[in-house]
Amino acid sequence: MKADVQTTVIVPVPAPHHGNETYSALVWRRLRHSWTGMAGLILVCLLMLMTVFAEFFAPVDPKLTGVAFAPPQTISITDPDGSLVWPRTYRIGEGTELDPITFQPIVGPDYANPLNLGFFVKGFQYRLLGLIPTDRHFFGAVDGTPVNFLGTDKFGRDVLSRIFYGSRVSLMIALTVVFIITVVGTTVGMVSGYFGGRFDAWMQRFVELVLAFPQLPLYLALTSLIPVTAPTNVFLAFVIFVMSALGWAQMSREVRGKTLALARIEYVRAAMAIGATDRRIIFQHIFPNVMSHVIVAVTLAIPNVVLLESFLGFLGFAVKPPLMSWGLMLQDTATYSVIGSYPWILSPVAFVLITVFAFNALGDGLRDAVDPY
Repeated sequence: MKADVQTTVIVPVPAPHHGNETYSALVWRRLRHSWTGMAGLILVCLLMLMTVFAEFFAPVDPKLTGVAFAPPQTISITDPDGSLVWPRTYRIGEGTELDPITFQPIVGPDYANPLNLGFFVKGFQYRLLGLIPTDRHFFGAVDGTPVNFLGTDKFGRDVLSRIFYGSRVSLMIALTVVFIITVVGTTVGMVSGYFGGRFDAWMQRFVELVLAFPQLPLYLALTSLIPVTAPTNVFLAFVIFVMSALGWAQMSREVRGKTLALARIEYVRAAMAIGATDRRIIFQHIFPNVMSHVIVAVTLAIPNVVLLESFLGFLGFAVKPPLMSWGLMLQDTATYSVIGSYPWILSPVAFVLITVFAFNALGDGLRDAVDPY
């Protein structure tokens, strides 16, 4: 009697197929596995959304004045007796007592007048994207009463709304400066590294001269040349020009180093051998290969410009009223007494830190994603 022989059939499991993926698809697949990179990407998208739709997210007209240095109105889901209620806040009113340090009237919540909160409520009139007239806002009081979730400044203006509006100027300056730096620095770096020789030597001496300038004293000296009576747009354009003129050199040095290595690769020499023009070789063969480094450099350069604008704005050299920026808002924190008595004035610092973290995290994630090794 023969024993039954059991055979085991092994079915091979096909490996994940990643063939024929484009370079951008490979970068995206690697970026998705980086939690810091994805966190930075999400924060950057939220910042861009906040900047584009600043009027929609701002609960109060940023030019509306009220009680000076009013504390933030907190959101509560309970009554003073402890029972659960719909999310609400309380009006801020001035008392009869004076602060012993600032000699200003002490303000606080008026528990007798609660304000119910809600989403997509009515508020001040504005034009969405500059085209559609509306009065709807993302969050605020149901009856349209101004609510100061981050308190008010020395003129009684809502801090949170001014932060939303100020993000436009701060990020606009950063993106414009980085765009100019990228275009000029990438072009100069590729041309200098590709041609080499005497042209490259003279170009690098000029780059070293730009890098040798002490940037902060030069920023202060150049921006102080603008007359006080100059229009706001002229002042802003001059600040962008100064930042761009002093920032492109480092980008060109990095791109030049990449170009020196790429100019000796076989396909570039083959293009030269068949008679391709220098312009075609630079923009068709070299530029696509330095683009990954440029993208990472851009994401890491934006936080530096945001910090620089905040610092210059704090000193009064970046933006002038009636424009709003995070740096200009920080001018109210120039004295320790104000910071100690009204700490909510430092709220723009939190948004600056979030912006710096978001772009740095995204840059680190992209750097790992575009690295073939």
